[in-house]
Amino acid sequence: MKKVILKSSSPRRIELLKAMNVDFIQKAFDVDESMDNNLTPEENVKNVSLRKAIVKKEEYNDYIQIGCDTIVALDNKIYGKPKDLDDAKKMIRELSGKTHKVISGLTVIYKDKIYNTYVTSFVTFKDLSEEDIINYVNTKECLGKAGSYAIQGIGKCLVEKYEGSLNNIIGLPTEELEKILGEINGVED
Repeated sequence: MKKVILKSSSPRRIELLKAMNVDFIQKAFDVDESMDNNLTPEENVKNVSLRKAIVKKEEYNDYIQIGCDTIVALDNKIYGKPKDLDDAKKMIRELSGKTHKVISGLTVIYKDKIYNTYVTSFVTFKDLSEEDIINYVNTKECLGKAGSYAIQGIGKCLVEKYEGSLNNIIGLPTEELEKILGEINGVED
């Protein structure tokens, strides 16, 4: 089995990768996570995941290097992590009663091979009252989460239904990652 490095500080990504029984090291690097308004949400999230995976590439050339970024998008508007609790309320208000996309950009690099893709899941929020929104935001679980919610936590109370990969919504498209790792590990060096 080849060595693996996850280039992320996300506790959710770390947990999901551990659940895949992958032996890995984890390091996070400062990377520009800005989005380009001229690109689609899918193109943006692929670009950010590539920037995360490629940082210090030569230093970890013998490793399978994983970069991932997850965003929420509604009508091509990107919802990243909220700046504060008021921003979180505004985001949740806008998502209330609607179906949005959760898109994870996934980049896996091994030697000279680069896999750069994205996975989309769909989440439908319930019609939320102002009280529902305030009660959730006051838990502060919304902070540090794309779209201001965590489906794996208290945030599931906001969700009516979802389609696609739950792990993708949480922050790491494990099914897609498994396919890529299987392909890489099946190739001789």
